Amino acid sequence: MLQVSVLKEHPELVLAGLAKKHYKTAEADVQAILTLDQRRKDLQTAHDAAQAEANELARQIGSLMKSGDKAGAETLKARTAELKQQTKAHADELSQVEIALQQTLYKLPNLPHSSVPEGRSAQDNEVVREVGTIPTLPANAQPHWELIKKHDIIDFELGNKITGAGFPVYKKQGARLQRALINFFLDEARAAGYEEVQPPILVNEASGYGTGQLPDKEGQMYHDERDNLYLIPTAEVPITNLYRDEIVALDKLPIRNAGHTPCFRREAGSWGADVRGLNRLHQFDKVEIVQITLPEQSYSALEEMVAHIEGLLQKLELPYRVLRLCGGDMGFTSALTFDLEVWSAAQGRWLEVSSASNFETYQANRLKLRYRPEDGAKTQLLHTLNGSALALPRIVAALLENNQLEDGSIHLPEVLHSYCGFSKIG
Repeated sequence: MLQVSVLKEHPELVLAGLAKKHYKTAEADVQAILTLDQRRKDLQTAHDAAQAEANELARQIGSLMKSGDKAGAETLKARTAELKQQTKAHADELSQVEIALQQTLYKLPNLPHSSVPEGRSAQDNEVVREVGTIPTLPANAQPHWELIKKHDIIDFELGNKITGAGFPVYKKQGARLQRALINFFLDEARAAGYEEVQPPILVNEASGYGTGQLPDKEGQMYHDERDNLYLIPTAEVPITNLYRDEIVALDKLPIRNAGHTPCFRREAGSWGADVRGLNRLHQFDKVEIVQITLPEQSYSALEEMVAHIEGLLQKLELPYRVLRLCGGDMGFTSALTFDLEVWSAAQGRWLEVSSASNFETYQANRLKLRYRPEDGAKTQLLHTLNGSALALPRIVAALLENNQLEDGSIHLPEVLHSYCGFSKIG
C-alpha cells in the first residue's frame, strides 16, 4: 500500500508511476485519497479540541460544585453534553473516513522502479540475458502431455475424476520426480542461507490484505466462506505474514526464509493451447524464497535472488532467459520483477517458471512491518521480496520435453539422480 505522505509530497511522481502501470483512474483516486486524508485530519482536530474542552469543563464543574455554584455547574454540564455529542459524531465520521481512505489506498498498485521499461504486455518485456543451448530433439519428439501418457507418470483424467480439471495425479516415476525436485530446491535454498519454514496453506483475510492478494486477486483465490479462509496462491502469503505487525531488530536482518507448499489458483478465464498439460494448473507445488531487508539493501538482495534461481536452472541443465517486466505486465504489488523462463523444446516456446520481485515498502506498509534505526529514531518500513525457486509444473514439462531420446526414454540431469533414485524415465 502506498503511503499517503508519498502521495502528498510527490503527486507528479505517483501519477507518472501509475501511468506506467496503465492504472486508469489514477488522478481521481489520488485526489480522493488526499481529500479523505484532509477530512480525517480535520475531524481528528475537531474531536481532540472538543475532548480537550470537555476535560477542562469537567475540572471547572468540580470547582463550581465545591464553591456551591450549582447554577454555573449546570450550565457547564449542558455544554459538556453538547461536546459529548460532538465528539461521538466526530468519532463515528472519523471511523467511516478512515475505512474509505484505507479502501481507496488498497486500489492503488505499487509504483514501478525507475528501471521498469514502458509497455503494455508480455511482448514489451525486456530480455536481460539468455543462457544455455537450445536442444535439438529427435524427429519423433513429443510434447510433455504425450510423454506423460506414454510413461504413465501423471494422470489428468484421474485428477479430473476425483477433483476436476487442473488437478493432476502424479504417480510412479512422476511422483518421485516431484518429490526429488522439491527436496533439491529446498536443499539448495538452505545451502544459500535461507531458513526453511512450513507454513499453513490456508490464510485469513488479514494475511491476504497484508501481501496484496486482496482485494486485487480475490476472484483468483479459492475461498472458504464459512470460516472466511483462503487457499494460498503462493507461499509468499503465509511466509511474509509471519512478520505482520512486527518491529524487527536490526541484528535479525535480513530475514531469509524458504518454504515448500502446494499453491492454488482458480485461473478463471484460462483456456487454449497455452494452458494444455502442465502449462497451467489449479493446484501445483512450489518452493518460495522470501527476504525482508533494510531499504538500502533490497535491490542487491533482488539480484542475489535472481542469481540463486539461475543457479537452479543451470544445475538442471535447462536453457533459460531472464526478463525485466514492463509496467503493463508486472504484478499489482511489485516495484520491479524479473521473470525467468525455460525453453520448452517440443512446444517451441518459452515457459515462465519463476518471478522474483521487490515490493519495496508496499507490502510492509500493509503489514505494519518495521524496524527501528540505530539512533532510536521513529520506526521505518522495511522492504519485502520474494521469488519462485522454483515452481514445479513447467520445470517438469521442460525436463521431459528437452531430454527425450529417440527411443522414447527421458534422460534426467545428473543433479537429480541421487534425489530420484533413477537417471531416466522409461
